Amino acid sequence: MVQIPEQVRRFVEEQRLGFVATVNLDGSPNVSPKGTVTIWDEEHLVFADLASPTTVRNLEHDPRSEVCVVDPVSRKGWRFRGQAEVLHLGDRFREGVRFFEERQLPDAPARIRSIVLVGVDALAPLISPAYSTGLTEEEVRRRSWSRFQKVYGQEGLGPK
Repeated sequence: MVQIPEQVRRFVEEQRLGFVATVNLDGSPNVSPKGTVTIWDEEHLVFADLASPTTVRNLEHDPRSEVCVVDPVSRKGWRFRGQAEVLHLGDRFREGVRFFEERQLPDAPARIRSIVLVGVDALAPLISPAYSTGLTEEEVRRRSWSRFQKVYGQEGLGPK
């Protein structure tokens, strides 16, 4: 496994939303958003199974996974590849439930079906092709934010 650098850990903890890719039983790909993706320790990501029966089934059959976490405003992020471990019972499962209860899900014991740890074997940056045109991060952020305001309204509460 590789160590996740501090700057990458901070990034993931700020974003939380990750897209988890798994392999379906028939060999086809499955990608599912997970709103609880965060850092477990220096070598693992973690997410809570709140409503992820397909992802969990796939990982129990084939633990290979890839997780992408992207800041939609800067259009930068990280791709993590690794092996997943699904926890349903036991001390580590209870530790995971407490972890989420303390950080982001006060009702975790009632909602979490399982905890998924992903041991990171490789990580790589994700950078939008917008940067290849010479745009700075500030310009990309400004354009993204303007687009979001057009879609969701000035306050981000919904369509205008």
